[in-house]
Amino acid sequence: MDSILTKHVAVIGGGCAGLAAATRLAQQGIAVILFETSSTLGGRARGVQWKGRALDNGQHILLGAYSETLRLLDLAGADQTSVLLRTPLQLTILNEFSLRASPCLPAPLHILAGLLTATGLSVSERLAAIRFMAWLQFINFKLAQDETLQNLLARKAQPARLINLLWEPICLSALNTPLKMASAQVYLNVLRDSFSKSKSDSDMLLARCDLSTLMAEPLAAYIKAKGSSVRINTPVSKVHQSGHGFLLETDDGTQTHFSHVIAAVPPYRLADLVGHLPGLAEAVSLCEQFSYQPIYTIYLQYPETARLTNSMIGFAGGYSQWVFDRGRICGQHGLLAVVISAEGAHQKLTQENLAQEVENELSKHFPHLPRPLWHKVITEKRATFACTPNLPRPAQTTALPGLYLAGDYTAGDYPATIEGGVRSGIQCANHVIST
Repeated sequence: MDSILTKHVAVIGGGCAGLAAATRLAQQGIAVILFETSSTLGGRARGVQWKGRALDNGQHILLGAYSETLRLLDLAGADQTSVLLRTPLQLTILNEFSLRASPCLPAPLHILAGLLTATGLSVSERLAAIRFMAWLQFINFKLAQDETLQNLLARKAQPARLINLLWEPICLSALNTPLKMASAQVYLNVLRDSFSKSKSDSDMLLARCDLSTLMAEPLAAYIKAKGSSVRINTPVSKVHQSGHGFLLETDDGTQTHFSHVIAAVPPYRLADLVGHLPGLAEAVSLCEQFSYQPIYTIYLQYPETARLTNSMIGFAGGYSQWVFDRGRICGQHGLLAVVISAEGAHQKLTQENLAQEVENELSKHFPHLPRPLWHKVITEKRATFACTPNLPRPAQTTALPGLYLAGDYTAGDYPATIEGGVRSGIQCANHVIST
């Protein structure tokens, strides 16, 4: 077994997976260099400056079940009570539905009690939801065969209104994939970890600061403090085999030798980076078969006195799915963030027209709101892979010893989430540590 001193690891990509891998390696005293193409770390979970506001590339929700992400924040010295607004599970669809987890009961009874007392549902709809959750507990959230979530909910006789107000919003938020396409098994994995173990697992955590400040910057500081390096604005063009290790070629032609490489790039970049290497054809082929789903985040700045009744409110119908009051969450008074997940009719609109439609919907739902002062639409057209049934996903290990793949798209229980990326990065780092 190689000693730690002989290991010199390259992590290519400064998103959540790459940062997690590099942090874990640095924690173990292994020399690592993190390469990031852009000037900003964090990948799809990064801060964006606009008109004096620190926005996010997309409004993210963390869950109490995100154990590896929370552990990583602790390692970087983050005070969770300061950087995260933690609230017990509360789902509100304006004028339609409201569910609150019971504060007195343990999991999963806190969810069952919440369903029993949910407002806006008929008695038959509540009982159907409770029967479904009880059945999931009985099968330990494991299907004999994966299928679409739409098909599973139909098989289990879930009423259409219950689907529209509860199961579908969770699906869009967690999997960013339409109900008719979404993997039922991955959906159940999310419900299992969030609802069935510890009551705190279902807590919702909203960042009190932008995501770069929350994760990327503290993790980069930790990596550097441990004697390793973070190089932004340094694109890696190719990875070459070299003896028992690898040569990394950057865009300026520089080549550097490493004993191990963790490729933490988006799946659609994998072919250019490592597709020429022997034994990588299968992993590249799997990635080339992925389809993708978008996420749109529409920020609207109102006068600072504008305020909503809750930090997070959902909508039924229309373009808008969720609105977040960033004044209540992180002190950005008057700033609202509207999220639209997965594909839909909104993709046919220009950004200007979409912002106008969202403004009109907010004005209808909240008549007290004045005209916004400005808006900003942030579009991630390939925000996540489409999380479909039985989707083949490449493993973290490859046919080349010492070369690993990290990212939320690699094999695992989770959809494309921050936690999925973090778990993948840590698994890759652990492979390096154990070799």
